[in-house]
Amino acid sequence: MPPSFAVTGGRPLKGTIRPAGNKNAALPILAATLLADGPCRIDNVPHIRDVETMLALLAHLGAAVEWTGPNSVAVDATRAGPRELDPALCARFGRLTLPPPGGDVIGRRRVDTHFLALEQLGAEVTVGATYQLEGKGLRGADIFLDEPSVTATENALMAAVAARGVTTLRNAACEPHVQDLARFLVTLGATVQGIGTNTLTVEGGAPLKGGAFTVGPDHIEVGSFIGLAAVTNGAVTIDGVRAEDLRSVLMGFERLGVRPRLDGTRLIVDVGQERRIRPDLGGHVPKLEDGPWPAFPADLISIAIVAASQCEGLLLVFEKLFESRLFFVDKLISMGARIVLCDPHRAVIAGASPLHGGVVESPDIRAGMAMLLAALAAQGDSVIHNIGQIERGYERIDERLRALGAQIERVGDTTTVRR
Repeated sequence: MPPSFAVTGGRPLKGTIRPAGNKNAALPILAATLLADGPCRIDNVPHIRDVETMLALLAHLGAAVEWTGPNSVAVDATRAGPRELDPALCARFGRLTLPPPGGDVIGRRRVDTHFLALEQLGAEVTVGATYQLEGKGLRGADIFLDEPSVTATENALMAAVAARGVTTLRNAACEPHVQDLARFLVTLGATVQGIGTNTLTVEGGAPLKGGAFTVGPDHIEVGSFIGLAAVTNGAVTIDGVRAEDLRSVLMGFERLGVRPRLDGTRLIVDVGQERRIRPDLGGHVPKLEDGPWPAFPADLISIAIVAASQCEGLLLVFEKLFESRLFFVDKLISMGARIVLCDPHRAVIAGASPLHGGVVESPDIRAGMAMLLAALAAQGDSVIHNIGQIERGYERIDERLRALGAQIERVGDTTTVRR
């Protein structure tokens, strides 16, 4: 029987919790170790399913991989060789064959931008039942990405580091995890300018050495914990945040009447938040929308919807990036939330509405975490199935939330990432 979470809600969460390392930084950084001609040590790596999958891929390619601590990984790809697995191979080994992408079922995963960028660097791309890339003679280029895709920027950045000459990436994504990947490449000896902006300049072709790097805190997990504290009317301190990553996140929650306090690297969510949605000037219904960094993150839209359901007032949520992300709201409605799904991209939330326990499914990482928020806010018992989705992105979430006073148990099959 697949594992589930059994949750008894209605309890305020209290205490201190640390965010895990950013999984969306750890995964491309681990892939980028293939570019290094020497051992690498990556610290603050979240011990989750997606990371274990990446490490298995690296090991299959011949890299020496070892967990050296609870959240530290050593990778030595010096003896790695080409096999038909990993997109990072195009930079080091010159060729690869890939199946179509996987990931959360939240909408179509457009890959055009990836290939357009790689083609401009000199790669040959053949698209059929699989994707085949050949690019042993990559050269720098001036590239304008047709959308600020995070993964396309990361792939182009890694390829540009290996290409000879200067590459300029324009309209590049600049999320915190993209910045971490760029900083890691600099640690290895790459020359990357413009980190944190939408224009990156790379002087490629130089050999890369090994090195050590610490993954930054996951701002999406920080936002999830803000939501958890708010919906349970708890008092939670999130210790170990990076303030510069949180501006749009805090602005979004402030619109809901949730105002954490920053104290250095600590973010404090006090009990008794107002939880009243602030209308726009003139009393108009406000809108919370996502967008490329530095806008409100798409990965926090699901969390914001649950939080808004527990705040007084009306809110229009506009999810611009994925056409299937909002389809989980029927599960919230079954628990008592008052939500109108206008179309695949827009929903109107009317709060505050008391939630009651229910039996629900976790459709993807972020919606699964949102359902966990709803279960902890609800009166009564809930069961969340398909929690493997949650555990792809949140390390030991049940253990960490129990430390805050949550009544949550993992039931069923015990096969998961533990330490």
